[in-house]
Amino acid sequence: MTLKVKLGIFLLSVASLSLLWRSDFTQRLQLRYNDTCPCEVCFSSHHTMLNHHLRRSVKPFLSANTSVSEETFQWWKRLQKEKHKFTYFKSTLDKLFKIISPIPDLIKPSPDKCRTCAVVGNSVNLKGSHYGPLIDFQDIVIRMNYAKIKGYEEDVGTRTTHHVMYPESAVDLDNSTHLVLFPFKVLDLQWVMKAITMGFYGRSYAPIKTKIKANKDLVMVLNPAFMRYVHEIWLKKKGNYPSTGFMAFIFALHICDEVCLLGNFQHVQC
Repeated sequence: MTLKVKLGIFLLSVASLSLLWRSDFTQRLQLRYNDTCPCEVCFSSHHTMLNHHLRRSVKPFLSANTSVSEETFQWWKRLQKEKHKFTYFKSTLDKLFKIISPIPDLIKPSPDKCRTCAVVGNSVNLKGSHYGPLIDFQDIVIRMNYAKIKGYEEDVGTRTTHHVMYPESAVDLDNSTHLVLFPFKVLDLQWVMKAITMGFYGRSYAPIKTKIKANKDLVMVLNPAFMRYVHEIWLKKKGNYPSTGFMAFIFALHICDEVCLLGNFQHVQC
């Protein structure tokens, strides 16, 4: 599994990755599956720094068949001081997958198809960029939290295939958009189960939408093991845990052959 760079510079160092999301740049990256590269230009297998950090065995999303280890749970529960035990966490997941799809909906890799992603940040620097058509052209368009589209279509596009959120940043979605939950505590798992059905009335550190418009068959839940992998392998344990934007970037590298980053980056033109 290797990366390729279509335009610009990937990263000056792995240590700088967690800082890049705060600045403005756009960059296009590509993954190659086995020895088949469906995109225009492939990165060489000699780029060991990038290859060293990619762990294809760590699945980005949970499924009904995913086995989260107790060790990973103990790491995850410290993110926001989770008090529930491992058995409670597992029983919550069992209930969750009786409501949402037991298998995450992903585009399968193919030697004949270059799967393209746009990861769109919420930076004001996108205003006036005219990137809207570029964003809408991608197979997968990932937005986050309170991403605004209306009134900014020329710069940010109109399509959203995957919307990343957690309960405190939830927004309503149309019936064709994947709700991608980044859970930081058991309450987040309980919220998505109830908010898309009868309603959620629990409390968190900030106000939470009691109900949300979303297609329950398109809900995807980030794997705590993937969070841990991003924190330990990509960020070398810097910070308490990766930012939402950075995790969105890394999961895009895992599900797409080509990734275009727009907004909140620097030093690269696309």
